Amino acid sequence: MNNVKNSKGVEFMKDMKRLFGYMGPYKKDMILGALFVMIETGFELFIPIMISNLIDIGVANHDVNYIYVKGVQMALLALGALVTGLLYAHFSAKASYGWGAEIRKAEYARVQQYAFSNLDHFVTSSLITRMTTDVNVLQNMIISGFRPITRGPSLLIMGIGLSFYMNPKLAFVFVVCTPILAIILFLIVRKVAPMYTRLQSIMDRLNQVVQEGLTAIRAVKAFVRDEYEEDKFEEVNHDMARSSETTFHYAVLNLPAFQAVMYTTIVLILWFGGNMILKSELAVGNLTGFLSYVMQVINSLMMLANVFLLLTRSLASAHRIAEILDEDIVLTSPENGIKEVKDGSIDFNDVSFKYRADAREYALENVNLHIPAGQTIGVIGTTGSAKTTLVQLIPRLYDATKGTVSVGGVDVRDYDLTALRDSVNITLQKNVLFSGTVRDNLKWGNPDADDETIWEACRAACADEFLNRMPKGLDTMLEQGGNNLSGGQKQRLCIARALLGKAKILIFDDSTSAVDTATEKKIRKALASYQDVTKIIIAQRITSVMNTDQIVILDDGKIHKVGTHKALLAHDSIYQEIYASQMKGGDSDGSEE
Repeated sequence: MNNVKNSKGVEFMKDMKRLFGYMGPYKKDMILGALFVMIETGFELFIPIMISNLIDIGVANHDVNYIYVKGVQMALLALGALVTGLLYAHFSAKASYGWGAEIRKAEYARVQQYAFSNLDHFVTSSLITRMTTDVNVLQNMIISGFRPITRGPSLLIMGIGLSFYMNPKLAFVFVVCTPILAIILFLIVRKVAPMYTRLQSIMDRLNQVVQEGLTAIRAVKAFVRDEYEEDKFEEVNHDMARSSETTFHYAVLNLPAFQAVMYTTIVLILWFGGNMILKSELAVGNLTGFLSYVMQVINSLMMLANVFLLLTRSLASAHRIAEILDEDIVLTSPENGIKEVKDGSIDFNDVSFKYRADAREYALENVNLHIPAGQTIGVIGTTGSAKTTLVQLIPRLYDATKGTVSVGGVDVRDYDLTALRDSVNITLQKNVLFSGTVRDNLKWGNPDADDETIWEACRAACADEFLNRMPKGLDTMLEQGGNNLSGGQKQRLCIARALLGKAKILIFDDSTSAVDTATEKKIRKALASYQDVTKIIIAQRITSVMNTDQIVILDDGKIHKVGTHKALLAHDSIYQEIYASQMKGGDSDGSEE
């Protein structure tokens, strides 16, 4: 058990050492901060000696001039300590916040490189906590801990050294009291260390509950689940409070331990020192100065204990951050990857896929499919038949577990990822819009698109119908997630964004489910004009795919049948069943064009 704890401790320290590598240009500020702390400590340590001399020489001999001189010298030392303390605060703050910014930058850049399978390893709320709360913990360690970790050892070593210099006999009190305090503080830190790790995990859960509750607030109100969500929040919030209470219950024990040892030491020094004064073995000024060193030495131990508590919590946060940075990127561009996609032809050759290596069953199994360039393909199937999984292999959002997926006659793994994904525009099942103007959102499809090109794409997606009614048109501001738009409006904007790109393959993953059939018919006609582009339409409604060149029927991760609407309607029982259930009563917009 101890070996496991020791190995974890070593691992956590490695994580911290690695993160300090991101200090980069702020190392100079850290060094200057440490230098100013040591100078400040030196100023403060000379003051007790001067107090001792002032009392034993100036006051004892009624030498007013000597008292003034020493008073001015102490004032200068105090001023020097103040100035160097302020300089330390400036440089430590600069180093701390700069370091935190570099770590967040590295985390965010790493997450942007993640494949979908990498993102599956982390809950969104946990990623947010690791980029905010955990980084703040590290910053607080520098701001609150760097001064004592630099100042503490200096005060401890120099304070004990100077106390032995002033009176070796009396200084032996430290030999007894200091180790006792050190042992007590060590036991407290050892107890609290694992509690901080659990505290951060509970913070993840709390953030997740809050994020889900706020994101789905409309659904919560629609289903009158307010009390259920409140109870769920209350449970994790109470767990957070209870864990925090337990953690800090032990953490604050360092204060009474410090006070008990400090006052015991003072009483012992006063006892022994008083007897020495009575025997004329010690001057009053020496005892006064000596007591100042007692306070400084005990304070230094207290500082180090607080630093260890901060460090303990920081190590847990450092490990969580390192997990993001150390996550192996599953999908990367090959060296000298192909940067041009010849055409939009797609081939699945004996493709099988599962989301996790240890999964028992494949999500897709033995898929063989050829899609010529420029064709329009419909994909239908029951919920869970892996329709979305199939198309996600084309832009290499996931890699096939077995077999190969080819685009333009080339294995997708041989392409430069940027080049491949620029050639495949996909409208995901969940509409994704960002806060900002409509124009800003649409330019994700093509950053260089002018307004005329944007309006052309909007007309093809029938988005111009509602944009023309908005006073600001393309400059209309969207809320986060496009919450000020209806579901159908969001879908049409996402389609327009996909059409703006210069892709050779367009994938629409159930992207017209919230659009009425008349508008969907207009969109289908507009898409037909993109003759050199391969179009894949995933849909639940048979009217969305019945006029495509080929229809692929997926069933439980396998291709059940491929054919035209007429052929499937004549010979395939599954297609006939879907057609009969959806077209009962007739649908003028579903008629062949």
